[in-house]
Amino acid sequence: MAAIKVHGSPLSTNTLRVLATVYEKELDHEFVLVDMSAGEHKKEHFLSTHNPFGQVPAFEDGDLKLFESRAITKYAAYEFANKGTQLIHQDSKKMAITLVGMEVEAQQYDPVASKLVWELGIKPLVGMVTDKAIVEENEAKLAKVLDVYESRLAQSKYLGGDCFTLADLHHLPTLHYLFGTQVKKLFDSRPHVSAWVADITARPAWLKVLALQSQQ
Repeated sequence: MAAIKVHGSPLSTNTLRVLATVYEKELDHEFVLVDMSAGEHKKEHFLSTHNPFGQVPAFEDGDLKLFESRAITKYAAYEFANKGTQLIHQDSKKMAITLVGMEVEAQQYDPVASKLVWELGIKPLVGMVTDKAIVEENEAKLAKVLDVYESRLAQSKYLGGDCFTLADLHHLPTLHYLFGTQVKKLFDSRPHVSAWVADITARPAWLKVLALQSQQ
């Protein structure tokens, strides 16, 4: 039995973020499906043993239990630095650039992208009506973020420098959902952003995540 367990849902962007990291690091692990439709993540057992906020994913490495997807990915990158893809730099200055990229994703990109994923990707799946005003507002906000990305990616191949890091990986789940919507045009219209997306979404580790998602 694998010491590492990832508890979550393959529909959850946060779960997909952790799974992408686990595959990039080539870690032996067990994926434990959490039935969110049945409210399993809100039940006492899950709250008391995995995440008191009732959210996925939850992560176990032996006796260590973590939640919050970006905290989990950082732990995996540091703890298993010598395995798989080097997802964070050891050099302090290069690491600082990567950390800035990670903060930009979390603070600038994701709040906007997640609203668009919900309105355009999730609501139609569950029979809810998309709020066009929210979509229009957040498309404009995302365009401004992607303008910054276009400028950055004109200078380096990846957001955290010249190699793939967590700064790039953290975008993969929302990109997956947004590329099935009208928002794809915002990425396609920016050549450096478009090339970056094509690169990171074709990574073997991410293709394994998508394969797992399709099996659930």
